[in-house]
Amino acid sequence: MTLYWVIYLIYFVEVFFNLKSKTTEMKILLATEKPFAKVAVDGIRTEIENAGYELVLLEKYSDKSQLLEAVKDVNAIIIRSDIIDAEVFNAAHDLKIVVRAGAGYDNVDLEAATQHGVCVMNTPGQNSNAVAELVLGMMVYATRNFFNGTSGTELKGKKLGIHAYGNVGRNVARIAKGFEMEIYAFDPFCPAEIIEKDDVVAVTSVEELYKLCDIVSLHIPATPETKNSINYALLNQMPKGGILVNTARKEVINEDELISLMEDRSDFKYITDIMPAANAKFVELFSGRYFSTPKKMGAQTAEANINAGIAAAHQIVEFFKNNCEKYRVNK
Repeated sequence: MTLYWVIYLIYFVEVFFNLKSKTTEMKILLATEKPFAKVAVDGIRTEIENAGYELVLLEKYSDKSQLLEAVKDVNAIIIRSDIIDAEVFNAAHDLKIVVRAGAGYDNVDLEAATQHGVCVMNTPGQNSNAVAELVLGMMVYATRNFFNGTSGTELKGKKLGIHAYGNVGRNVARIAKGFEMEIYAFDPFCPAEIIEKDDVVAVTSVEELYKLCDIVSLHIPATPETKNSINYALLNQMPKGGILVNTARKEVINEDELISLMEDRSDFKYITDIMPAANAKFVELFSGRYFSTPKKMGAQTAEANINAGIAAAHQIVEFFKNNCEKYRVNK
């Protein structure tokens, strides 16, 4: 072998191992106080390790100090409903990206993330069918009087209002068609032609939606504009026997005004998978007209669990390998 080829071979080996070390130096933390199912963790691990990265787990942690210690040397974090605030960002010196496995991301301090140069993403659409199926299940439960043995009513022919026509709202509409419901939607950010392409009637105002519909399903995010926006004046416009289903966020409900409304209207029902702060009062006052799951249940299916986790892992790989920020939610 000539000297030229020896030098070339040495150069090739050095480049190869240097590239490999650069690939494997990425460390991804899966931080879940409430862990993913094993099959989801296995899928996440496969996605991460096939990319040449290292996956470390922090599951069922009981104290924030454990999270602060775990983030010190990681480049990326996958979370569920875990709180990622300024203190976490301050502790995570090498952090480049946080992915919330799910649609909502109000458990992440976006301003602090931006200040630290960290990209925050969610995984929209991965939980949508699971949430939508729960919505229809809750509607059946409410219209059948919580299965208490008395005669209820059917969903067929009822007017359903979808407040925000995103991924979940569209799936609710798809399933509700099977019940032969009349479906209306309001979303100021979704063009009417997109809504009506799905054979859903697009209304022009939130007031019109509530006036028209027997049942309203909430899918709005918790923003400064939407917090406490579901109030007495709006809900009181619903027809007799109105039902509000909330699988969005509890912050969008003005609880004091909802309680006042239900005191004034014995026909009104409220069903949610986000337990209100005033849950005890709702239970005491509105037996047979109120139901809340003990914890948020919309995305609690095996399929959604797997889909969201693997999507989060895939987005991290795409971020590091291809600078992809498709689902970025902070500036």
